[in-house]
Amino acid sequence: MPPQERAPACPVTGRPAVRHVQWVTARLLTDLWRIEFKTDARPSFRGIDRFGLWESPTGLYFFDPPLEGDRAFYAEFYARLNAKKFFPHQAIRHEFLIAARCIEAGARVLDVGCGFASFRSCVPQATYIGLDPHFAEGGAIDGVRNETLAQHLVKHAGSYDAVCAFEVLEHVRAPATLFAQLVQAVKPGGLIFVGVPHVPSAMTRIPNFLLNAPPHHLTWWTRSALTELAKGANAVVDNIEHVPWGGNDYLVYWIERCSPIKCTGTHFRGAWSWHAAAAFGLLGGRLAYRLLGTPATKDEGAGLLLTARRAKDAN
Repeated sequence: MPPQERAPACPVTGRPAVRHVQWVTARLLTDLWRIEFKTDARPSFRGIDRFGLWESPTGLYFFDPPLEGDRAFYAEFYARLNAKKFFPHQAIRHEFLIAARCIEAGARVLDVGCGFASFRSCVPQATYIGLDPHFAEGGAIDGVRNETLAQHLVKHAGSYDAVCAFEVLEHVRAPATLFAQLVQAVKPGGLIFVGVPHVPSAMTRIPNFLLNAPPHHLTWWTRSALTELAKGANAVVDNIEHVPWGGNDYLVYWIERCSPIKCTGTHFRGAWSWHAAAAFGLLGGRLAYRLLGTPATKDEGAGLLLTARRAKDAN
């Protein structure tokens, strides 16, 4: 830990971080967002100079300060992401299929941070409601409401048989608060599904991998962190499993394997060798996918999926 530097609190447990991983300047991230995605991250950064990347007692990695992307950032970013066609955000993820197998006919399902509501097609047997303030404005997506979960709970607490948050918790500054709200949304005994990026993983080994940095991703997860998350919200863990690679994640797999630099202690660096390695990994990764397709491997996978239940004696 740097001298005179006070360790920030883990966003899951509230305990002080046990290790400082590195500093990342806001200028480096701002330049990368502008160059790679033509997206302006400066308003989301609100004038800060640097982020610390820290490891918590659970193994969770988190950025401090935890500054979330604002509405303008995500509108600009997803427009560029879709234009580049690097990551098909409307694709069916493997975590969707795993969760869908557990949802019974007639169940009421709430999908928090649902994006384009891709999960809905996986649960035709259920009544589906999605929440996403970034995508639901103007009623553009049927069945998706322009509400936060906190707003939705005012009238719908304890109303659902299953609640999902796929690739959502890593985007928010207070994941423990959001998870507690997920638990409040389901009936006692109801299911909670949470999918998150993890560490160590292919994503954390790619040099200067911007999608895993503020103001997009604020946390990198572990099994221990997910266990503590559930414990703190009176939820009972059914399972924590690796999510297999799929069409929505293939590029991450191949970029990591084609990159000449594999990150360990440092993940972001403003050096030309790192920029070149990232570019080489991207070009090589796209070519590898065209030649070799979606990987069928049993490594650490694309992420972690927590399946938990609200305790039946919950109030």
